[in-house]
Amino acid sequence: MNWSEEYKNSLKMVEVEEVVDLIIYRPLAFLLVISVYKTKIKPDHLTLAAMIMGLLGGCFYSFGSHLTCIVGAIFYLLFNILDCSDGQLARIKKNGSSVGRLLDGIADYIAAIAIYAGIVIGYSNNPEQPSSMVILTALAGISIIVQESLVDYFRTRFLDIVLKRENTFYEGVAEYRNEYEILKNQKGKWFSKAIVLIYLKYSQLQRYLTSKKKRTKLFEASPENYFIKNRLIIRFWVFMGPSAKITTLILCSLFCRFDIFFWIVIGGFNILAVLLWIIQFQIDKSFETLKK
Repeated sequence: MNWSEEYKNSLKMVEVEEVVDLIIYRPLAFLLVISVYKTKIKPDHLTLAAMIMGLLGGCFYSFGSHLTCIVGAIFYLLFNILDCSDGQLARIKKNGSSVGRLLDGIADYIAAIAIYAGIVIGYSNNPEQPSSMVILTALAGISIIVQESLVDYFRTRFLDIVLKRENTFYEGVAEYRNEYEILKNQKGKWFSKAIVLIYLKYSQLQRYLTSKKKRTKLFEASPENYFIKNRLIIRFWVFMGPSAKITTLILCSLFCRFDIFFWIVIGGFNILAVLLWIIQFQIDKSFETLKK
């Protein structure tokens, strides 16, 4: 087997991969994929292992000492490697599933909640830490949600247009609705049923919140033209993705300086998000000009 070729096949479109993933996490994850490729280990097993690493990381952060912060950072590093490896294994073995994709997203949320909750608990248990750190943690959490929502939106739009995909949100809902109908008629499978049902209820809420809004096409652009005009800015958008923040948090954890991490997220990444939004707006307007 040509592992070099398989490594390329295990990646998403390079333009939407985070730089830090391509340099650090994807190669390390691929080494893990190689080691388990011929075993019975499935992508879902790696996803669950990643979630456990995230939970353990949060537990160690909650103790609040310098040593436990370093141990928590190590577990968070392992989480991100495993989180990259499940998708790579699925793409190579071609055995990914719709339920597995949902489980991957849920594991990310659970790990992130565990990590930040652990940091807050660690601060609250240390009387020497200023109470303002809890406020900074909350502001950083809100910033991360907004930033990654923007990243996810523009990355999805880039892939939809360049790959000529039609409305991935509604296609995804239809796919999971069919999946649930199949699962309903099968005995057992309670975990998969629960995961798909949670997603369908969540998507139902999304549709309710947006159904009254007029949906219009923002612009007309050929996939080739859109790719040329957005290939650079999409790299900056994904630079703000989760792996960049995880890496920053890990580095700050080595010195137990979460305040630096929070200010990077609240200040640096928010400023970058605003600048990118302004530039993206101008790029989008250029397509409207061409349309005229």
